[in-house]
Amino acid sequence: MRDEHRADYRQLDVAPTLTRIRKLQDDRRYRDQHRLFFIEGVRNFVEAVDHGFSIETLLYSEKLLTAPLARKFVRQLKRSGVPFARASPEEFRSISRAERASGIAAILRQQIKTLEQIQPHQFSCWTVLSQVRSLGNFGSLARTSAASGANGFILLGPHIDPYEPVVVRATMGALFKQTLVRTNIDRFRHWIKTHRLSVIGASPDGVVEYDQVQYMRPTLLMLGNERSGLTDEERSLCQQIVRIPMVGGTDSLNLAVAGSLLLYAVFRSRKD
Repeated sequence: MRDEHRADYRQLDVAPTLTRIRKLQDDRRYRDQHRLFFIEGVRNFVEAVDHGFSIETLLYSEKLLTAPLARKFVRQLKRSGVPFARASPEEFRSISRAERASGIAAILRQQIKTLEQIQPHQFSCWTVLSQVRSLGNFGSLARTSAASGANGFILLGPHIDPYEPVVVRATMGALFKQTLVRTNIDRFRHWIKTHRLSVIGASPDGVVEYDQVQYMRPTLLMLGNERSGLTDEERSLCQQIVRIPMVGGTDSLNLAVAGSLLLYAVFRSRKD
């Protein structure tokens, strides 16, 4: 009875909670200002809990939520004092962007580090990006990054939003297994010089094929925009430019495919 009483004390009104969720879904400025983001679905929820993400607000629908593990986590989080709101199936579906509403969602606190918060030689592989044309491609690349054992992404500048709902859905839970770092190109240049790190860029005019390189630890892979490729400034940071061979007349590969090939080349190099 005591636990239930404490849980009820943290119950929130559902209407304002749904309003906040819609803002988080649609407004990046609001997400960044409050350093929050929204997730839904059993896979995302379980991965977020398993990897220690801080839950600011929990939303669930008793009738829709059938997954036993997710229901168990809901009970545990409520007992621990996490604020929550109960929604009817109709209320939950009003904010759901999944094909089938799962009945579980949450507002999480963002986890973005600075370069000063990571020790580069304790890691194996980072992907460095400044712009991404397709948000879905970035989400797919995050899945490959996690699957290949890479550590995460260093985002140069403000353009890429890893917590945009399209990205979060496309990662299928891999987002919670990756470390995200945001910095600018000047700080990144100083950081790689300070730690004597090698950056490998990818471009069709690279002088060596990507699978003929011995990737050292840690590896920093610099990938350019899908349309325009690496900028001159980004190229200046690379000690080597590699290419992915393609037959004549073939268009360039998208970010997810090109990045995945490079990440697994790094993975195989570490295994040798």
